[in-house]
Parts: sequence; C-alpha cells; structure tokens
Amino acid sequence: MKISKAALFSSTFLLGGVLLFSCKSSGQQDQQKEMPPQQLPVLTITPTTATTFTEFTTSLQGKVNVEVRPQVDGYLQKVYVDEGQFVKAGQPLFKIDDRVYREQVNTATAALHSAEANLSNAQLEIDKLTPLVQNKVVSEVQLKTAKASYQTAKANVESAKAMVASAQINVGYSTITAPVSGYIGRLTQRVGSLVGKTTTDPLTILSDVSEIYGYFSVGEADFMRFKERYQGNTLEEKLRNVPGVTLILADGSEYPQKGKVQMGEGQFDKATGSISLRATFPNSGGILRSGNTGKIRLVQTVNEALVVPQESTVEMQDKIFVYLLADSNKVKATPITVSGKSGTTYVVTSGIKQGDKVVFTGIGNLQDGMKIVPKPMNADSTLKVQLSMK
Repeated sequence: MKISKAALFSSTFLLGGVLLFSCKSSGQQDQQKEMPPQQLPVLTITPTTATTFTEFTTSLQGKVNVEVRPQVDGYLQKVYVDEGQFVKAGQPLFKIDDRVYREQVNTATAALHSAEANLSNAQLEIDKLTPLVQNKVVSEVQLKTAKASYQTAKANVESAKAMVASAQINVGYSTITAPVSGYIGRLTQRVGSLVGKTTTDPLTILSDVSEIYGYFSVGEADFMRFKERYQGNTLEEKLRNVPGVTLILADGSEYPQKGKVQMGEGQFDKATGSISLRATFPNSGGILRSGNTGKIRLVQTVNEALVVPQESTVEMQDKIFVYLLADSNKVKATPITVSGKSGTTYVVTSGIKQGDKVVFTGIGNLQDGMKIVPKPMNADSTLKVQLSMK
C-alpha cells in the first residue's frame, strides 16, 4: 500500500503536536509540584485566663402587669389618668355612672328598715304571749309560732343587710382604683363609652416596673453546662452563686445595673427542648418598660483556658476546625469544641491541648496534609492576640 507524501506529512505533524502537548503538560505538573510551600504564622497554644460570655435573647416584663377591668356595667363618666402616667396604689383611675347603684342602695336600705320593723313586731308578740302561756291563758303552741316568726324576721333582717352591703359594693366598684403602683398603658375606652364585666378589652393595663423580669430560654445542653459552672448541691444554690448578669438593650448599650438569675419554669418545654430562666433587674428610675427587648449576657472567668483566635478557625458543616501543625510541617484539619467566646477568641474544651501549634492566619487556601513553612509568632503579634482575649 502506498502512502502519499501529504498524508505522511500530516501524520508526522499530528504526532509532533501530541508529543509537544504531552511534554508541556508534564512540565506544568512538575512546575506545580515544585512550587515552594507557603510561609504561614503559627501560634503555640498556652493556657491563659479568659472571660467568656454567652448571650440569650430576652423579652422584658414588669414585676406586675394588671389588666384593669370594670366590675359593674355602666357609662364611663370620668377618666382621671392619661396614658403613660405613673399612679400609686389606690389612686382613682376611672368613674362609672353610679346613679343606678345608688338607687339600689336606697332600695336595699328601705327593705332593711322594713325587715327590722317586722323583727321588732315579732319580738313584741313573743313578749305578749310569754306571760299568757305561763298563766295557761293561751296555748304554748301560739308562743312557739311567735318564736318561729321571730326567727324568720331575724333572717330577713340579715338578708336585707347583705343586700345593702352588695349594693354598696357596686357603688364602690363604680370608682375604679389602681390595684398596684405603676404606669398606665393604652386607654381603650373614653368618656361616654358603655363598659361592663363582659367588655372584651381591659380599660388599660397597669404595669409595676419597680423591678423588671427578663425571661430567656436555655437549651438542654446549655442548661447542663450552665449548672456545671457554679458551685452548690441544688439548682437553687447554684443560681445563688451565679454572678450578676448584664442586660444588653436594643441599641447595643449595657443597662447600668446588674441582674440576678432566678428560676423561670420548673420543667423543660417538650416542643422546644428548652427551659425558661428569669433575670431580675432593679428599675427604680423607670428606664425599662414592659415589652422592651434585649439580650441577657452571662459572663464567666475561666482559669487555665485554651483559646484560639476566631480568624484561625474555619466552619464546615456546623463544625469548627483549626489547622494543627503535624509531622514534616504538614497541616492537619482538626475539629474543636467551643464553650464560649472571649473577645475575638474561642475558648476550646476539646480538640487541642497545651503545646499544640495552630496556623494563625492565611488558612483560606489550606488543605488537609498540605506542607507549609511555619513562621513563629513575634512578640507584637502575640501581644495582639492576648489583648483580643480580654
């Protein structure tokens, strides 16, 4: 079989191109393999004293929140207070038209006078029949009947007195007073409104905010760690040993007075798997109000803590990893367990130990098993890390 010169030239050119491409690719791979390892700073893990904090979202409530509702029906005649006003216990808030109830008092009083008159007549009848029975002028049955009538009249007097007292109570209910000292909420009714015991909305809500309760929920795992932090044989003793907690307001500022953690509920919520705790804050100045939101910050000082900077960690699949320097200057991705934050560092409970070397920065392009050139931390960098822990 004869092969043309053109076909032979084409085959030779194709073979040369393949060999050239193969050599070029091989050269690139060799060049990549021969790239020098990165030079990265490495931090040696040493125990230190760290102050950690954990924050929980909270909703604030006053010490007492009372719904002010009418106990009698009638037209709202007067409103003595305004929204947001501070009132003292016993101070009048609303006045309901009481003319109907005063007439009921008059009617009940008249019925009482009538019952008292009947009682007097019954006593006179007994006084009249007693000597006659003794002299056997009339039958003893008549005297017994008179005494029974007296008891009935006496009972009618007691019933009439109760009716007077009930009518007077309704008159008293027509003036609605503050059950506790506190701040008036929104007024839902105005003068002239028909109000009563069946009214859906309360007339207002009165909040005693001399103390403020901040409720926050803690998961079961966090609650177990929370109990282990403090001394005491019982939960109540442990709670008494919890230092004052900080309230972070909605604008990020700290409330100036510390709060005390107390038990909020006695059992875990099956639906959420959490338990509610309560922090109590003094509020003599009335700065905090019911409905405010914020965060409860729990602070703890840990001695001999192992910490790593947050910039030395990477999160993957809900886990936190650091790159430890292993044999032959190769890095190893190692998961760690974090118990809290201290400044810009994590407090680690497992995954690292004293003396381990952690890659400090430049971990974005690292892979497990990659070789690096460790660069010891200088004094200035170490000082910055220590300052970030405070």
